[in-house]
Amino acid sequence: MDALLVVLLAVLLTAFMFAPLGLGGGLLFVPILHYLAGWPLDTATLVTSLLLTLSVSLGSGAVHHREGLIDVPSVRRLAPVAMLGAAGGAVVVHLLGDALDPVFKALALGLLLWACVKVARRLRHGVNEKDGGEVRPLALRAGAGFGGGASAVLAIGAGAIYIPILNQFGGLASRRAIGTSLGMMMLVVPVAIVVHASLHDGSWPEVWVLGLLPASALLGAVLGARVGLRVPDVVILRVFFGLLCIISARYALDLLRRM
Repeated sequence: MDALLVVLLAVLLTAFMFAPLGLGGGLLFVPILHYLAGWPLDTATLVTSLLLTLSVSLGSGAVHHREGLIDVPSVRRLAPVAMLGAAGGAVVVHLLGDALDPVFKALALGLLLWACVKVARRLRHGVNEKDGGEVRPLALRAGAGFGGGASAVLAIGAGAIYIPILNQFGGLASRRAIGTSLGMMMLVVPVAIVVHASLHDGSWPEVWVLGLLPASALLGAVLGARVGLRVPDVVILRVFFGLLCIISARYALDLLRRM
């Protein structure tokens, strides 16, 4: 029970921190479930992480929508492409089978390092909101499809992919790109969950656990979206950067032990 309370608190704090950044939290949810809860890296764990990510996107997305920060036309245009990517990513995970653990950690490590570089750059050059770049439809759709695939394979919301894509190729300012990213997640993540669940033939966590964890994530996301938007971005980014470095080091250690 003590371990479960630690996991619930970690999930709540992660959702609180990720919500104002427009991220789903999967980059931390999977390590929480794998290292703190001791779950194996299998489809059941990925689906649980996606359920937590969906809770964050729903809680934070509702707040951003009330603030008028979700660009609905962009979501309608890009979500179908991202959904196809999510369905394909879930099939890839199923085909990997027992090879999922090292492949997942290698891919996640690459994304974590990329996120570390992006966050470090924002901290070094400042985190003021920037205007969106020139609209480039082809690059925008390609990025959305890749984000959907990454969402299913790595059990993340893919906000780390959607936000820069929407900002650089979709013409959206940073805060609006964050809200639109959450809107994308609300439609894309359920597709990944359904396809994963339909292909999984193993065991699942207990139902009450599957209820408590998303509830904790939803609470953290709502609080984070309301309170976190008033916290300076630089504070949140510094904490986020530190956690990314710790998880990157742990994944790298696990991979080195396999060599």
